[in-house]
Amino acid sequence: MPVFSIPLSGLTANSTALSAIANNLANLNTVGYKQTRAVFRDLFYQTLGTSGSGSPIQLGTGSAVGELTTIFSGGSIEPSGLPTDVAIKGNGFFVVQNAEDYQFTRAGNFHVGDDDYLVSEEGQRVMGYPAVNGTIPTGQSLGPLCLGKGQISPASATTSLQFSANLNADQNVGTSFSTPVTVYDSLGGNHVVTFKFTKTDANEWSYEASMPGSELDITPGKDAMGNDLAVPESVTLSSGTLQFGGNGKLIAVDPPGASRSVSISTSKPADASGMVINGLGNGAENLSMTWALFSGTGEGLLTQAVAPSNASTSRQDGMGAGSLLDFAISEDGLIQGLFSNGKTMVLGQLALANFANPEGLSRAGSNNFSSTLSSGVPVFGVPGSGGRGTLAGGALELSNVDIAREFAQMIMAQRGFQANARAITTFDEIAQETINLKR
Repeated sequence: MPVFSIPLSGLTANSTALSAIANNLANLNTVGYKQTRAVFRDLFYQTLGTSGSGSPIQLGTGSAVGELTTIFSGGSIEPSGLPTDVAIKGNGFFVVQNAEDYQFTRAGNFHVGDDDYLVSEEGQRVMGYPAVNGTIPTGQSLGPLCLGKGQISPASATTSLQFSANLNADQNVGTSFSTPVTVYDSLGGNHVVTFKFTKTDANEWSYEASMPGSELDITPGKDAMGNDLAVPESVTLSSGTLQFGGNGKLIAVDPPGASRSVSISTSKPADASGMVINGLGNGAENLSMTWALFSGTGEGLLTQAVAPSNASTSRQDGMGAGSLLDFAISEDGLIQGLFSNGKTMVLGQLALANFANPEGLSRAGSNNFSSTLSSGVPVFGVPGSGGRGTLAGGALELSNVDIAREFAQMIMAQRGFQANARAITTFDEIAQETINLKR
């Protein structure tokens, strides 16, 4: 008699394969989805005897789905324009944390949550290596990445300033020209230092650097009557003499000795002058700056020519505190933040996990995978190292489902289902004919 369980097993196996194909097609547009493939196997065999030559006579008992394999081939990369979107080019998985457990995903459609941390679509925190003062500490363990607008770039005090200026050689003795330069202290406060140049002789000018007295911590003292003196409107910080050659180039700087809060010294004309400003009224640290009088090529930044006195290209390296405006993710996972003060700073670095056997990962839903004994333990590291892929910021990895292949597999599974259904019909007819033998 026919064994109905054999074609029934074929129906079940092909039905499972059709379900896997349908799930692939349903996730055709799911970010980072990896297709599933049904792999069939035969079942056990009944040994009915042996042939005259001793070969076994065996009858199979059907088929089953041996495994549903996940295909981890890469999907196509599509730019999205969002800085929080990231795609993996190559091997590896993003690490996300829900409560105390790590899960792993290829879907990089992240966003910044209401707690300022980078999170996945399901609200899980994306793990990486947070930066400390703009650098990634060596040997740091995984942690969540804070990328909120509340991130602050600390102020940095001015350590170097320079400006280009021309002093009109055709001016009369006693004629003055002034130019302001803004500098920053350690608290991010800005201060205006005014440089005043006065012609004292042919090819010779005096200079004077001053600041408003209100910005300095000054005790003005008392007059002869014991009354408090007013804080001076302007306080001279330093003064000296500049000498120019007949070609209009700066050839000598005559620095003064130490004054109230500024001292300038130079060992040769091509050197910059050191400037220190003490006693700032807002409590900031003392400013120690270099006033560059010459460019890197040795050309003087101050000239004397028969042309209107003017200043241009003022530059200094200090800046106030800034808030995070935007960020970008590089191939190695470094997250570079752009702040309102114009400064860029590393905020952190995304981590990737590798597995000895990625096919052994368990699907956890919501584009996530969980590690198993078969997959092995995750090995964490930075993109581009240890066989891990690199990243593409502002882009997403699409599903790797090939619709043409899935349709071809669907036809094959459908035909397999039909063939097994026909076998059941044939077995039924044989059984019916057997019952009819008694008539």
